[in-house]
Amino acid sequence: MLQAGAFPLTSIFMLRSLPSSPIQPLLHKLLKAGLDAADPYQALLKTLSLHGHSLRVGRRTFDLSHTKRVIAVGAGKASARMAQALEVVLGDQLEDGLVVVKTGHSLATKRTTVLEAGHPIPNRAGLIATERLRCLAKSLASRDLLIVLLSGGASSLLPAPVTGVTLADKQKTTQLLLRCGATINEINVVRKHLSLIKGGGLAASTRARIITLVLSDVIGDDLGSIGSGPTAADPSTFAEAVSVLQRHQIWPAVPPAVRRYLQKGQKGAVPETLKPGSPRGRSVHHHIIGSNHIMVEAVERVAREAGLFTKLLPSPITGEARVAAKQFVELSKALGTGRAPVRRPYCVVAGGETTVTVTGRGKGGRAQEFAAAAAFEISGFSDAWVVALGSDGTDGPTDAAGAFVSGETLSRAKRSKIDLRTALNRHNTYPALKKLGCHIRTGPTGTNVNDLYLFLQL
Repeated sequence: MLQAGAFPLTSIFMLRSLPSSPIQPLLHKLLKAGLDAADPYQALLKTLSLHGHSLRVGRRTFDLSHTKRVIAVGAGKASARMAQALEVVLGDQLEDGLVVVKTGHSLATKRTTVLEAGHPIPNRAGLIATERLRCLAKSLASRDLLIVLLSGGASSLLPAPVTGVTLADKQKTTQLLLRCGATINEINVVRKHLSLIKGGGLAASTRARIITLVLSDVIGDDLGSIGSGPTAADPSTFAEAVSVLQRHQIWPAVPPAVRRYLQKGQKGAVPETLKPGSPRGRSVHHHIIGSNHIMVEAVERVAREAGLFTKLLPSPITGEARVAAKQFVELSKALGTGRAPVRRPYCVVAGGETTVTVTGRGKGGRAQEFAAAAAFEISGFSDAWVVALGSDGTDGPTDAAGAFVSGETLSRAKRSKIDLRTALNRHNTYPALKKLGCHIRTGPTGTNVNDLYLFLQL
């Protein structure tokens, strides 16, 4: 059996660049604490252990004495990191494995094949990888065990279009959904009803027992939404999928094949997704090994240890990025000016995930848009900073993990003749923030647990 230490036990987080600032050392410490806490490698080692034929998953124990084959499959930005840990735990008990990661997120494994595919728009590499994954799952019998490693990004990485819908149709539909401001839950309702693998499709395709280990990137940790729930029962319907497209006014723009299939589903002419209460759904065990709250709680703890008065917001930040940024800063300022103001230095910590309704062809991401909008709210505010970070290390289709602005960012932009307002309105924040030196770069972090937001005033 492989021994603990076959792969590094520490996080693979590496800060590549951070804007120059008086609080740079403090910020590095806070970001490292958050990303280390969200490391799926460590989380899986804490969750899983094997003693003889007894596999412990959280508080449950599974008897493997009569299990013939143990196979692992998975997808998501953190699935390779999870596979590394699973190999350490299972050793020779793991016969084979296959996980699909975003291009550039591969890691070295010993028994698990790691394939790369497109994200957030699915591509042909993902189509081929998904078919290999489905074939591996289909090959298993009732005495076999399938361990599914699931993390954020799996929906895009596992395209398996239903009959009559092409990959190009799904790509167009995904692009429309990402640009219209739909929430991740709404996007996944549509995805599940156009897929052979999502919405419990993977569970329905195999006779094996299933244990699904989940690193959650969904607020509220809904199992049906994380990776579009390939092994989870799905209460949503074809009618809801149609409603999402109509509500966001993109129904006429989606490919005709997509509209036809969803309408057939409404009429009961094609099968629904796996529903709650079904025998197959009841036979799957899910366990969440980590989520957003683990990251933000770690940041709060380290901020307190650093001597900052720290407030962790109880509710996640959601909604349009620029609106959420304004609300976050207003709340953070209120803490310092209310009837019982907090003492300086202080830090407000929040988690969540915002959306951006994109118009035009600008380059950016939700964290960069959040930071750019926050720059206007803290302009002239002494010794104040706002940080917005995507925990996976990639904010939108860019090489930045997020951005970091101060009360002086707007004045610096004006002196440099950088029109930050126009950049924000055009959703083209990446070039502006790059010129201002506001980007945070980590590279792929090996995890994916939504976003981190900080307000600091020293």
